[in-house]
Amino acid sequence: MSQSNPWLTTTHQPESAPPPSTIGPADAVPLQVRGPQPGGVPHPPAGAGLPMAWAPGPARWWWVGAHGGSGASTLHAAVPGGAEAGRCWPLLPGARPRVVLVARSSASGLAAAQMAAAQWASGAVPVDLLGLAVVADAPGRLPGPLRDLVRLVGGGVPHLWRVPWSEDWRLGTVTPATTGTLVRTLSALITD
Repeated sequence: MSQSNPWLTTTHQPESAPPPSTIGPADAVPLQVRGPQPGGVPHPPAGAGLPMAWAPGPARWWWVGAHGGSGASTLHAAVPGGAEAGRCWPLLPGARPRVVLVARSSASGLAAAQMAAAQWASGAVPVDLLGLAVVADAPGRLPGPLRDLVRLVGGGVPHLWRVPWSEDWRLGTVTPATTGTLVRTLSALITD
C-alpha cells in the first residue's frame, strides 16, 4: 500500500527544478539544508511560498512571518537578540541567515507555515531554518484537527515551539513570560 506525502498538495512532480532566480550574489551561496535533503521535497509551484529579500545587515537570527498576523513582530519585541524580516526569507551575500519561521495556530496560519517549510525543505531558499514558532491564535486548548496539523507541520522543521496565548499581547503589552522555552532553545542553538 502506498502512502501519499502530506507535504505535497499536488501529485504533479516538476520534470526539472526551476531555474535559479536572479537575486544576485546569494546565488553563489552553497545550500547545506539541515533536515530534508534538497530535492527530497519538490519546489512549490511558482508564486507559492514566501518571497526572498536582501536583509539590511546580519542578525543572530531572523523572525520570518509565514503570513500576515503571524506574531513575528510580537516575538521580535518579546525575545531579544533577533531581527524581524517581515514575510520574506532574508538573504545575505556569502552567508546563510538563521531563521525562525512564525505562524498562528489557525488552519490558514499552519497551511502558510507548511508551504514555507516545504519551500525551505526543497532547497529553494538559502537559509538555516532553526524551527517554527506556532503562536496560539486563541486561549484554550487547540481542537484535535489543529493539534494534528501542528504535529504534521512541526515534523518537517528542525524545532517546533508552541507559544501559548497571552492576553497581555492582545492588549498591546509585550511581555516575555510565555516565551521561556523558545528563549532557552534559541540560546542553546545560537552560540555566537
